[in-house]
Amino acid sequence: MRILIVEDEQRLAEALAQILSKNKYTADISLDGESGLDNALSGIYDAIILDVMLPKLSGFEILRTMRAERVTTPVMMLTAKDDISDKVTGLDLGADDYLTKPFSTEELLARLRALIRRKSDAVCENTLSFSDLSLNLDTFELICKGKSVKLGLKEFDIMKILLSYGSRVLSKEILIEKVWGYDSEAEYNNVEVYISFLRKKLMHLKSGVSIKTIRGVGYSLEAQ
Repeated sequence: MRILIVEDEQRLAEALAQILSKNKYTADISLDGESGLDNALSGIYDAIILDVMLPKLSGFEILRTMRAERVTTPVMMLTAKDDISDKVTGLDLGADDYLTKPFSTEELLARLRALIRRKSDAVCENTLSFSDLSLNLDTFELICKGKSVKLGLKEFDIMKILLSYGSRVLSKEILIEKVWGYDSEAEYNNVEVYISFLRKKLMHLKSGVSIKTIRGVGYSLEAQ
């Protein structure tokens, strides 16, 4: 699980990253609102811990932009203020939870687990769908009009992300980071090989869905 921490107090941000690392999460840090927004919009994170008071852009502005761009990553907002109006504003903008500083490590981790669990539970019957195409998240089967084909692990990971994005454009960089890992040496041709495999399987299923290449950018799904 990959978590983004957007917090301008460097010591606190590093302490949070260390706590998450000890609990088997991968954590990235943004120390201001602009870099936090750039990272949040990438869509590569499983959850975001977002401070309200930040330089350059506030946590509220980041959250507002994320939801306007249809980025549904769960967000836990942090604030030094025990102010009901702040909490109401954040929740109305699309925050999933709110934690007031100071807080205990146990409460932070419990709330984070709950956020990620709720996101997983939101996937209906463990299936992702787009047009006539469905992906069973338990069996790794890609299904269309009663026909199915089993996907390999990398094929499954890529198709899962494509289905989550739907007709939105997904960059090759994000695919590499989510499927191979942030520090991976995988290159664009690795992605292209697996996209080719998936296209052949879509043809085998006679699906009306195709994987469209946006030259120089990435991919999106297109339904005919």
